[in-house]
Amino acid sequence: MTARITKPRRLARTIGLLFLLTILAGIFAQGFVSERLINFGDAAATARNILSNRGLFQMGFTVYLIEMTCQIATAALWYVLLRPVSQPIALTAAFIELTGCIVKSFARVFFIASLFVLGGGASLSTFSAPQLQSLALLLLKVNDQGAAMALAFFGFSTTLNGFLIFRSTFLPKFLGVLGMIAGIGWLTFLYPPLGYRAFPFIALVGLLGAAATIFWLLTFGVNEQKWQEQATAETGV
Repeated sequence: MTARITKPRRLARTIGLLFLLTILAGIFAQGFVSERLINFGDAAATARNILSNRGLFQMGFTVYLIEMTCQIATAALWYVLLRPVSQPIALTAAFIELTGCIVKSFARVFFIASLFVLGGGASLSTFSAPQLQSLALLLLKVNDQGAAMALAFFGFSTTLNGFLIFRSTFLPKFLGVLGMIAGIGWLTFLYPPLGYRAFPFIALVGLLGAAATIFWLLTFGVNEQKWQEQATAETGV
């Protein structure tokens, strides 16, 4: 049944497009908004940056939500594409990645909450400006730590998906190897201090692997005949 209703090449290209959108959204929100406006060593400067660029900050939050939406869709479609290799492992990878997406999405609540705190209001009138600035920075730090926690979940799911790609007959094995290497790298965020120190190297390896995977999916998709054969073998139909 799976082999008859699924168009694997179109599915692969959809994954490639959503994967690309996820990365671009993350780079914009993190690199061009968060990194530009937030200074974790200076609460007052961070408050000034956010309040003087309120629209950009709110846009960053919106793009974070778009990023998570694309990643959730990508996780679901990866499951559909890779389940002919091993449905239990593909399902496990999808649930782990969805858990990471939930954690990361919840962390973004703290990101936007910092703007509400800095905006003041009657409920916060008893706090001084420095206190509000410190509270806002604390919320931003919680957001940052939550996003780091999510990376550990993504490390497990990326490693499992890389293994499935390596085991598949319809995608090149080198993509699976790159995926497993990237996944193991993200697993360093099981201990965040190590993950942050290794982040420049991990991010470079992860981006290279992601770029190769996106290029292949958008350009070549999958070998449909081999996907159909593996899907038929898995279902026994």
